[in-house]
Amino acid sequence: MGVIKSNFYAGIVAVIGYLLSPLSWWNDLFVNVPLAYLFALPFSLLHEQLYLPAFVLGYWLSNLLGFILLHHAGSMLIIEGKRRALWKGSLVITLGYTLLIVILVGLGVLPPANELMLYLK
Repeated sequence: MGVIKSNFYAGIVAVIGYLLSPLSWWNDLFVNVPLAYLFALPFSLLHEQLYLPAFVLGYWLSNLLGFILLHHAGSMLIIEGKRRALWKGSLVITLGYTLLIVILVGLGVLPPANELMLYLK
């Protein structure tokens, strides 16, 4: 019974880690970018220039958390694989989405909190 419970827990942690990691690049716009945006909003209230760096930091932290959760689940399940290839591909995808975030903030598509508040009024 303990092994089943442990494997179930590892599976849940792996799914959450996968959804947060850049391995699920198709899902980034629906999970990581909104989380990073929510992370950045309070910083933009402190100072507008903190918005973009906080947005990028939040995005990278969500991806890092995904990798940490995947590593934790993998170590519980002892999964062997091609880790180096996954890391390289994931890094390229993460850099691509980081560039997309910078472009969207620059174009005003993802506004900081003070601009968002003006829009909502």
